Amino acid sequence: MTFQPRMSNRIDGFSVIGGLRRRHWNGITADLWDVECAAQAGGYYVARDPRLFILLDHRGAGRPSVKMSPTDKGGAQDRVESPISYIPAEMDLWVDIAGVDYLRHLDIHFDADVLAGRLMEEIDPRRLRDAKLLFSDERVMTLAGLIAAEIANPEPLHDLYGDGLSLALLIDVLKLVKSEPRKRGTLAPWQLKRATEFIEANCLRNIRLQEIAALAGLSQSHFSHSFKAATGMAPHEWQMNARISRAKTLLSHGQQPLTEIAAETGFADQAHFSRVFRKHVGIAPSRWKKSQQA
Repeated sequence: MTFQPRMSNRIDGFSVIGGLRRRHWNGITADLWDVECAAQAGGYYVARDPRLFILLDHRGAGRPSVKMSPTDKGGAQDRVESPISYIPAEMDLWVDIAGVDYLRHLDIHFDADVLAGRLMEEIDPRRLRDAKLLFSDERVMTLAGLIAAEIANPEPLHDLYGDGLSLALLIDVLKLVKSEPRKRGTLAPWQLKRATEFIEANCLRNIRLQEIAALAGLSQSHFSHSFKAATGMAPHEWQMNARISRAKTLLSHGQQPLTEIAAETGFADQAHFSRVFRKHVGIAPSRWKKSQQA
């Protein structure tokens, strides 16, 4: 599914030249804007996903002032030669522009979860949370220029070209470094979290090992071995524990017969449910329920 940025804004004094030019890559959306500005222009922005604003070109003696509050003065930030801003998700942002009659800028929005999955590791939350407004970086500007040229290209190159440039730019801006290689037989924290959350959310149906292994980016055999090394149990045992936990909740808080609880928690029938429950808990479901009511 194509990633669609989610943004709200209230802006005045801008007139788009030639319409929006947009490209979608894997978890990334890049927008190229050419804008005419009134004598006083600006607005308020907030987005549900993190993004980059990169000023590529402008005409006029002034510069944009990017602020986290409408009362901020901006000051020395406005003198930066190549304004780049990283804006975290859900952060309010105000932009004031005076003395500029034309802007070209690149906006890069991205899905942080997709980015983490592509990098095969969790991103330090501080990297995503901390704003970095109006800074200059020659390498980032070079990459941004190449991305803008590709968006404007009437005959775009292979998607891997723009995708690779955008991914490289995000890695650079967020200063993401390669983590230490882990020993075979273990799962990285992000892999274990993603796998266990998926199992618990889908525990009532038949989960294929291939589904969970794909979430971790591993082969089925590698994942199964690593999951057991990390948790002490096989994936199907973790799923069965999740089902038993659901069953315990139903037993504790309702008057449903065992046949209904067995069906609701994904067991073939009451006999199957009772057999598995006794194996995991040590006593039959009916006796366990009585022990909770004592």
